[in-house]
Amino acid sequence: MQPFFVIIVLIVIAGIAICSYLSSQRRKKELAALAAAWGFSWDDGDPFGIEHRYEAFHAIGRGHSRRAYHVFHGNRKGRAMVCFDYRYTTGSGKSQSTHHLSGTFIRHGYPFPYLTARPEGFFDKVAEFVGFDDIDFESAEFSKAFYVKSDNRKFAFDLFHARAMEYMLAQPQRFAMEFRGDTMLITDDSTWSPKEFETAIAQVEGLLDLMPEYLRRSLQEGTL
Repeated sequence: MQPFFVIIVLIVIAGIAICSYLSSQRRKKELAALAAAWGFSWDDGDPFGIEHRYEAFHAIGRGHSRRAYHVFHGNRKGRAMVCFDYRYTTGSGKSQSTHHLSGTFIRHGYPFPYLTARPEGFFDKVAEFVGFDDIDFESAEFSKAFYVKSDNRKFAFDLFHARAMEYMLAQPQRFAMEFRGDTMLITDDSTWSPKEFETAIAQVEGLLDLMPEYLRRSLQEGTL
């Protein structure tokens, strides 16, 4: 019975490997088609060195053995974008785990102060309970739904004004956003379908389009 059991195990392992490979090829084909539809350039690997170039961003700087792949980039509505899949590893030995996510870097062209905004989770609520508060807004619903931190509280209030908060609350899917200078990262720690890439980017485009003109001028003039 033992040789038969070994053969069955090998067949199962081979089947899993084949299914994984076919799924990977299907995903690559779908993302390459999305890149072509948008007129973006496609690369199976990472021509930008994302794991080093953008490691200051929280989602990129975590763990070790970091690597971006399935990278496609171009311009959309006047903004330069880099879309990608990403993986990193935490722990070692038997406690080692590999994590996968998708994301998009967007060059919005404004010198933003540092700001991070994400759907509020359990650990954010715990941190708030022990005194590590995020920024509270006039909208209690928005403050409850989103965790927002910034080096410049005025900027946070100007960016998330009443209409912007209503817009964010109306989104059926919410993502994490991190702004550093003229570049931002949007992600949600999961691997996106082509439709989710479109949803995430459109959500940010809508938020940026709602920026008040006085905020644009203040950022450009450095008077914020």
